[in-house]
Amino acid sequence: MSLPIIDLTAPMVVKAAAIERACRDSGFFYVTGHSVPADLVRRLDASAREFFALPEHTKAEIAMERGGKAWRGFFPVGAELTSGRPDRKEGIYFGTERPGDPRPLHGGNLFPEQVPALKVAVLEYLDRLTATAQDVLRAVAVSLGLDEDYFAGGYTADPTVLFRIFHYPPSEPDADDWGVGEHTDYGLLTLLLQDGNGGLQVRTTDGWVDAPPVDGTFVCNIGDMLDRLTGGWYRSTPHRVRNVSGNERLSYPFFFDPDFDREVPPLPSVSHGSGPRWDGQDLRAFTGTYGDYLVRKVSKVFPHLGTELE
Repeated sequence: MSLPIIDLTAPMVVKAAAIERACRDSGFFYVTGHSVPADLVRRLDASAREFFALPEHTKAEIAMERGGKAWRGFFPVGAELTSGRPDRKEGIYFGTERPGDPRPLHGGNLFPEQVPALKVAVLEYLDRLTATAQDVLRAVAVSLGLDEDYFAGGYTADPTVLFRIFHYPPSEPDADDWGVGEHTDYGLLTLLLQDGNGGLQVRTTDGWVDAPPVDGTFVCNIGDMLDRLTGGWYRSTPHRVRNVSGNERLSYPFFFDPDFDREVPPLPSVSHGSGPRWDGQDLRAFTGTYGDYLVRKVSKVFPHLGTELE
């Protein structure tokens, strides 16, 4: 099984039908026809590699501990837990630039003084990917029989935007150290840029399927909130990462989520259901805002920082 490639410049009826098939089959697909310049991708990648080549103590100048409730900054290899075990990766957390916003997971970003190009590239990338994510969600809305601006006019009028840059050291093929353990994403959509080394795997009805890099595309997958909205008709799919290429690996996941302060009730018109989830969780049982759900989830990823979000 291979994941489909969906052209965002195609007629709406064509791409909406393709997205419906992809969301029902695996919850993963590639998108092309976006408006993200190749030069921006090159600048982002070059500045990220420059940052991760810095000494550990220099990278720690923007450690997440200094970001407080904003949950921004650098973390070292092994500091992030997915599915209860340390990941074999280091990274930087970013989000929409909102200095002074007191809410958890909001506020100002931490950027390294030693690599000024990273700040320029990240902020431009956030703007470009936000527009791309809205384009994808328009097609998702139509695929569900909704008006194409259904999400943009409500759930993502003021979206929660989170962005990560992950650096994976090389692993041996038989090593028992996952870059990222099996998990689903929390929000509506994830748009993933990955370098040429691969490592992403998606759990499908045919077993684990590789999602290798395809030049000029983003890997797109749906998250728990789209699963909840559709009552499981569109299912957030488990995925994992293992870097066995023999090279370092960089990836750039962009998470496009609902308004932090908004509740996300199921859509009665499209609540079809499709059996129990992989983890036994019933997303329909959750009550509260998306922010409540997100804070609970990320507090488990960095347990030693979880009290900062309270």
